[in-house]
Amino acid sequence: MDQKVPMKEKIGYGLGAIGIDLSYGLCVSFFMNYATDVLLVSSFYMGIVLALARIWDGINDPIMGTIVNNTRTKMGRFRPWILIGAVSNAVVLFFMFTNPGFSVSSGTVNYGLYAYVAVFYVLWGMTYTMVDIPYWSFVPALTSDPKERNVISSIPRFFSGLGQLLVAGLTPIFLKKVSQTSFGVEKGYSVWAALLGVLFILGMVITASTTRERIVSQTKEKFDLKRAFHVIRNNDQLLVFILTAILFNTGWYLTNGLSIYFFKYIAEDVSYMTYFAVISGAGQAVGLFGLSFLSKIIGKRNTVRTAIIVAISGYIGMFLVSRMPSFSFALFAIFGFICCLGIGCMFTAETSMLADIVDYGEYSSGERTDSIVFSMKSFLLKIAQSVQALIIGVGLKLCRYQENVIPQPVSSKNGIAVMMFAIPPVLALASFIFFSSKYRLHGELMDKITESMLSKKRDKNDME
Repeated sequence: MDQKVPMKEKIGYGLGAIGIDLSYGLCVSFFMNYATDVLLVSSFYMGIVLALARIWDGINDPIMGTIVNNTRTKMGRFRPWILIGAVSNAVVLFFMFTNPGFSVSSGTVNYGLYAYVAVFYVLWGMTYTMVDIPYWSFVPALTSDPKERNVISSIPRFFSGLGQLLVAGLTPIFLKKVSQTSFGVEKGYSVWAALLGVLFILGMVITASTTRERIVSQTKEKFDLKRAFHVIRNNDQLLVFILTAILFNTGWYLTNGLSIYFFKYIAEDVSYMTYFAVISGAGQAVGLFGLSFLSKIIGKRNTVRTAIIVAISGYIGMFLVSRMPSFSFALFAIFGFICCLGIGCMFTAETSMLADIVDYGEYSSGERTDSIVFSMKSFLLKIAQSVQALIIGVGLKLCRYQENVIPQPVSSKNGIAVMMFAIPPVLALASFIFFSSKYRLHGELMDKITESMLSKKRDKNDME
């Protein structure tokens, strides 16, 4: 049977990723800085809060995956939650970047403000899960053709990169403009979050109205939370994927989350952040489509290994440039582009690998659990964020970072550079070693899995 997905549907599906990453990018790249430099909340407190919030996600993500897996509506399993989650997350995003009236002062602790920041960050994570899990779980439901999955995985990743590019590039420009008006930076963040939230919702409306499920789970057994954890624990390749992705993603989140601190306090020019966002976005865009091209030549497994090595070389180059007596943005940007080639290719491969892992689970156990497996994407993303937040929060404290003070102490500048460029390649190398030794979904085994899935599809069509 023809497993081709119309281009209109592929684009419609991909557009939703812009909205997801508008919310994600604003939260990951700017919330820590908003809290520490605008609300003057302790960086150490923020690091602990952001890390502890992920403990709840360890339970919340599989619950959401189970709920989606059990959903049966005329719109299917995924689209209702995509819409509900988008609206919920957009509302929470607005309040997360809005001070409802708490007093802000340096050197004092406003317990109400500290509690407000923590509560809305937890709510953001919960509502993000509501949209992220069903959105990415859609991939194996659109087609069972591995080649088509590579293409479909690349398209939303391209739009995802575009969303992050828009946030990273335009946020500093917008905030600089509003800082010169009566609005100020604090209200500017609030208006910006509201605008991005509206765009988020519009993108998801397009996705929900242009896509449809082709591969429908035939599992009759109702899943419960205990069963969800059983599925995760007994899928060995899912566990391999989780650790591989957590190690690799944490490195990039460190670089991404500290970029505003680096350009503000070390490069001493925040406008560089906009230029770097464009360059890194271009690198990721090229890397995104590198998966489909390289996989045909050297296979998906070797493509992933190559992507990790390329990212490591870029990290090392950026670190060396950041330590030069005279900062060269041009040289820094070249290594940033190289790093993001690997980042983009790896992020696309992660989505495609999860789709393969769904098929592997059905092949080995007889049960298809799309949303349970894809809930791990959101979970590992948040675990990586947790480690990132803990490293940044504790690291800024140890290196004597001073909230919104220019110039920063030398110890603070050195600490930011090490966290941003030296720790990530170490994590990526660990990811490379573990993936190379443990990931088995390639070659003869993957051929058997693909043939099994296509055979089941043919049998179903014959019966109909």
